[in-house]
Amino acid sequence: MPEFTWLPANQATVEDVEAVFATSGARKCRCQAMKVPGWIWRDITQEERDVALLEQTACGTPGPTSGLIGYVDGEAAGWVAVEPRENYPRLWSRKQPWMRMDPELPGIWSVTCFVVRKGWRQAGLTYELANATVEYGAQVGARILEGYPMEPPPGKQVIWDEASVGLLQVFLEAGYEVHASPTLRRRVVRRVLPESS
Repeated sequence: MPEFTWLPANQATVEDVEAVFATSGARKCRCQAMKVPGWIWRDITQEERDVALLEQTACGTPGPTSGLIGYVDGEAAGWVAVEPRENYPRLWSRKQPWMRMDPELPGIWSVTCFVVRKGWRQAGLTYELANATVEYGAQVGARILEGYPMEPPPGKQVIWDEASVGLLQVFLEAGYEVHASPTLRRRVVRRVLPESS
């Protein structure tokens, strides 16, 4: 079995981050869809998204950082975005009520995006990355982890862009629980973490 490990992105290299983001739609978005208040493709250029991702991951610095890099047998293979919820202004600029639940509740960290590099897809890597968010959340003192996955109706599939937020089953396997079901397909999930002593 391949060995899965992970690092906060600031402890990874720029080359590792680039390797994960170099394929598919992640190449364009660069995990900025929830980071800018306006419509991402209209308001910022590709170069600005590229620069923003590298600034936010803060590779080679003490951090803070914007996500985790997952490794399979030492090779960078995946990404999951996890940060304090207030770092995602677009969560608060939209009108959907599920994006503004419990605005005064402290210590919420959002898990907003998964990227799996070509060659490791369909291998369960998102499950490993979701588990890593729990370990990392405990390390950084998060009180609640919150995700926004999709759950397609029976017999239906999600498109790539929808799947990037994660599928419900991935979060459930990592111990998250459904907190709200605001639409037919959208779920809000939370994992409450024990307070450090």
